[in-house]
Amino acid sequence: MTKEETVARAQLLFDEGYACSQAVLIAFADQYQLDETTAKRIASTFGGGMGRLREKCGALTAGFMILGLEYGNTMPDDMNTKLAAYEKVRELNGQFEKIHGTTMCADILQTHATETEIAERAHHQIICRKLVGDAASLIFEMINSE
Repeated sequence: MTKEETVARAQLLFDEGYACSQAVLIAFADQYQLDETTAKRIASTFGGGMGRLREKCGALTAGFMILGLEYGNTMPDDMNTKLAAYEKVRELNGQFEKIHGTTMCADILQTHATETEIAERAHHQIICRKLVGDAASLIFEMINSE
């Protein structure tokens, strides 16, 4: 899939009702031979800033999962791979923060939506759909730039 197709797929999944974290991870699942049911379950509790705690953005945490699939270590003593993957996480985090000013769900919501809009779940279309697209785009670029 192209970057545009990947972003569109992630946003379509989000529009269907999947959490931001699920939508992003599912959009990349095929690339890693990760079945959709497993991807849905793995990412299911990361939406809403980690289980609606409004902490780290769920779309971004799905990106961290994908970076683990792409760059993560499989041996506990492989510190070079582990540290290189951590660097990728910091890079993605920095790019996302540069776009949105923060990576914290609560801060993003406070900037873009009112409490009423959040209570009515209107924030999904006001800002979260864009976050899903931005995360998918950044991740696509990172894993396909080498």
